[in-house]
Amino acid sequence: MAEAERIIGTPDTPDAAAGGGQERPGADATPGERPDTEAGRTSGADGARTPADGPGADDPASAPAARDASDAATEASGPAAADGAAGAAPAAGRPRGRRRIAVLLAVAAFAYALDLISKIIVVAKLEHHAPVKLIGDWLQLEAIRNAGAAFSFGEAYTVIFTVIAAAVIVVIIRLARKLYSLPWAIALGLLLGGALGNLTDRIFRAPRVFEGAVVDFISPKHFAVFNLADSAIVCGGILIVLLSFRGLDPDGTVHKD
Repeated sequence: MAEAERIIGTPDTPDAAAGGGQERPGADATPGERPDTEAGRTSGADGARTPADGPGADDPASAPAARDASDAATEASGPAAADGAAGAAPAAGRPRGRRRIAVLLAVAAFAYALDLISKIIVVAKLEHHAPVKLIGDWLQLEAIRNAGAAFSFGEAYTVIFTVIAAAVIVVIIRLARKLYSLPWAIALGLLLGGALGNLTDRIFRAPRVFEGAVVDFISPKHFAVFNLADSAIVCGGILIVLLSFRGLDPDGTVHKD
């Protein structure tokens, strides 16, 4: 029987049967060694990958250590990357918020300076003088001391209007901390400048502190006499109403009801 198997030839493996009795490359290699072709394929032509038989490739003890080092590096870099991504938005938002606050302060300073200079000129040139007609009887300049609110309303509540003006200024300053909208910066700047202009009169003008009379001088026909601070307050209020109708909030977000 053994002589018959030697003559006929029985393939030991499927690969030998499929290959027509030809031996596989590396069939004579020592068990445990990879064929040269497989090692070359693993190492790569440019040496970018580690050879199959390189250090630690088949070392079971080194594999957990490598995994632990990789996990430690991932955990160390993960929070830092997350913190960097989370801090990117505030870092970008802070300069933008500062620019809006700068716009608010610039508009307020311009409105306040314009109101203050106009009142100084009116007191020096128009008080105790005849009104100056700009457009006939429809628009004229006339110096009037107003102890009430804007447009000469509520002259018996001067102290109350002084407190209200101071409260408005505080609210605007607090609101400016979360201001990211340019239109809102302009509107609040107009309100702040106008409130400061009239509050200055309440504090420093006669008859006494916190009860001073505001200087009004713009006198349209069939309308109350007012000043530039009143105009700034009204314009700022109208702009705020329009922004609210559009759904634009001071922080720059837009909502639709």
